[in-house]
Amino acid sequence: MSVRQLIDSQPMSTLQIRVVGLCFFLNMLDGMDVLAISFAAPLITAQWSMNPGALGIVFSAALIGMTIGAVLIAPYTDRIGRKKMIVGSLCVICLGMFATAFSANLAQLVFTRLLAGLGIGAMLASLTSMVSEYASNKHRNFCIVLLQAGYPVGAMITGFIAAWLLPRFGWQPLFIFAALVSLISLPLVIFLLPESLDFLESKQPANALKKVNSILAKMGLSALHLLPDSQKQESGVKLKLLLGAELKKQTLLLWLSFFMAFATLYFLLSWVVQLAVKSGLSVENAIYAGTALNLGAFFGGVTLAWLSSRVGLRKIIAVYFILGAVMIVLYGAINTSVGLTLLMIFVLMYFIQGAFIALYAIAARLYPTAYRTTGIGWAIGAGRIGAILGPAIAGFLLGAGLSISWTFACFSLPVLIAAMSVMGISNDNIS
Repeated sequence: MSVRQLIDSQPMSTLQIRVVGLCFFLNMLDGMDVLAISFAAPLITAQWSMNPGALGIVFSAALIGMTIGAVLIAPYTDRIGRKKMIVGSLCVICLGMFATAFSANLAQLVFTRLLAGLGIGAMLASLTSMVSEYASNKHRNFCIVLLQAGYPVGAMITGFIAAWLLPRFGWQPLFIFAALVSLISLPLVIFLLPESLDFLESKQPANALKKVNSILAKMGLSALHLLPDSQKQESGVKLKLLLGAELKKQTLLLWLSFFMAFATLYFLLSWVVQLAVKSGLSVENAIYAGTALNLGAFFGGVTLAWLSSRVGLRKIIAVYFILGAVMIVLYGAINTSVGLTLLMIFVLMYFIQGAFIALYAIAARLYPTAYRTTGIGWAIGAGRIGAILGPAIAGFLLGAGLSISWTFACFSLPVLIAAMSVMGISNDNIS
């Protein structure tokens, strides 16, 4: 039996659960590192007298770095291994977050956010691949969606910390805290996270069989006598593999789904706190608005993962996106009490980010092991272009005088396009 067959034939072991848990924790750090700037934005704006256009550039800087990391750096994971890429990415993230705290002007802030984004973008695809490869087929959708739900959990925790920290000490300590947490996670990854079994089987580096059997023993599975030669022949990870005759349509639709979903999602994640302040909420209540946003995202993702095994992954994603588009329009049009505003934000992100994080499960199932991380990385890269444009376009629209309600209405359209794109993806591994 192959490694994949062994994993799928048995219940999830303690080691497999540990891998999913560690990757979930690392994705929490990503949410903390990316969204810290959104919580700090009102203070930075006031301190440096920044206009909406400049703030949009700051929001987009990390996303540009994440795009470069996902497209240009992440594919090397399929050559050097998932664990090495994760360790290297964490080092870059730590450096970028520490440097952000000591930025003295707009140019430095943009550069340091770009640097942190490089590490985050390079690591995310590896986390998705690791969870996909260690989870059994029965639990794979749930584990991948749970992994992505770590992102809003990290952002939510950052919101609570920011609500206490920012009024007392300013914005710089928030980034120092995030950097320290990322630094502490390094030994956890080095000593507790194993290398990808699928990578060891397909690429077969030195002592691959010994390493595979050592990991299998920890999982309570039988040892292999040899590794299949056919897997080793799958090399030369290139973009043309993603756009070959067999996968071209699915790849392009996946990219379109990620692009449109990212554009709307990062508009919401980047601007919800700032727009809440502009609508009349206090800074503290606006920060809790960002927390409600991420809480809804977590529960939406977990619920979708549970429903996907009963309804089908593509169908439930499309339904969530459509309902999310309706909520975007309603939220932008209705001006109500603080409590109801927080509830609407929760429901809005329950659908929008719940559907968004499930796209990673489709990407992980669409591509074979030999270039899975490359496929996920390019999908994320396509999405990051939308993430870069989303906050920047919002800044332009608001700066040009468009009302908040019409700005939200505009960003409901990409979500509807994402819903149609998802339904067009067809593959034997995707329901």
